[in-house]
Amino acid sequence: MKKNIQSIFKPHLEPKEVYKGGKNIPPSDKKIYKLSSNENPLGASPKAVAALKAALEHIDIYPDQTDIRLREALVKDFDGKLSADQFLCGNSGSEIIDIILRAFINEGDEVIYSNPCFLPYSVFSRWYGAKTIDIPLLSPNYDLDVEGILNAITERTKIIFLTSPNNPTGTYIPKSVLDDFLERVPKNILIVFDEVYRHFSDAEDYVTALPYVLAGHNVLGLNSFSKTYGLAGQRIGYAYTTATIANYIRLIQKPFLLPLTSIEAGIGALNDLEFIEKTVQTVLDGRAYLTQEFDRIGIKYWPSQANFFIIDPPLPEMEFTDRMMEEGIMVRPVSQFGAPGKVRITIGDAEANEACVKAMRKIMGI
Repeated sequence: MKKNIQSIFKPHLEPKEVYKGGKNIPPSDKKIYKLSSNENPLGASPKAVAALKAALEHIDIYPDQTDIRLREALVKDFDGKLSADQFLCGNSGSEIIDIILRAFINEGDEVIYSNPCFLPYSVFSRWYGAKTIDIPLLSPNYDLDVEGILNAITERTKIIFLTSPNNPTGTYIPKSVLDDFLERVPKNILIVFDEVYRHFSDAEDYVTALPYVLAGHNVLGLNSFSKTYGLAGQRIGYAYTTATIANYIRLIQKPFLLPLTSIEAGIGALNDLEFIEKTVQTVLDGRAYLTQEFDRIGIKYWPSQANFFIIDPPLPEMEFTDRMMEEGIMVRPVSQFGAPGKVRITIGDAEANEACVKAMRKIMGI
């Protein structure tokens, strides 16, 4: 009996929501400011670029079989508080999410996340047959619903995604909230703590995953080289966790995982402390400026600890996005992230921020 090829397809891999990245700058005769993808406003780390260029002379040979040199550079970056075997590297933070799910999720297992959030948490989880459970952030301030998450946990719960600062809201999880949550969550669940925007947080009660990993909690801190270091085009991500968890995940990592250029660029970026400091200060200055201007022109926004803002635009989100594009400003509607009607605006350099405000004023007729 003939069978259709679809009879061997996995039933959970049905057409569903697919993650779509931000658009690139379109061809144009006028200046376009890309404030839609949370990229570094200063470009890339000069030391990373120099290291990458030097590596180009050797792209005819295979790269390192493992990521050990980049992991050793991360040990130094974390002041020796973690060992090399506690780090994992990959081709972007998104790939780290993917490999975590491959390592831990069986069909029918459960993954908890909180919208609005980074869409791959749910999309990638469904690739492996997970049941995805959304416990939305609490309105009006996008606070974490601790009780909601704890009440949603079952025997099939394997992973909980937490994000601080959160994309696309820019909000964060205070240390006291995270302390309480980790004391109450079952110890057989992996907490993936996405801290990609950690360098931009200046709240006194902000905390990364580091102290919890050092204390032995089943927590994994997810990071990227795309934001602070300006290496979005190189697609480098990393995570740190307990040695037990990291070595387990490493069992399914491929050899020659990272390109030579990525390894060298990553090491160069970690050594460029001057660029990191300049990037962070540029974002903090821009955040203060946009906060002041949003208040002045009456734009509803949420206080941010990241390098972007989420706003309630003065027009429907797609109309506002199109109008801003007409003025040379690319911004990102975030309904796809679970925030219908909202728009995300990346903090740029001073010129870009001023152009953004000017465009908003024109659209609002003020």
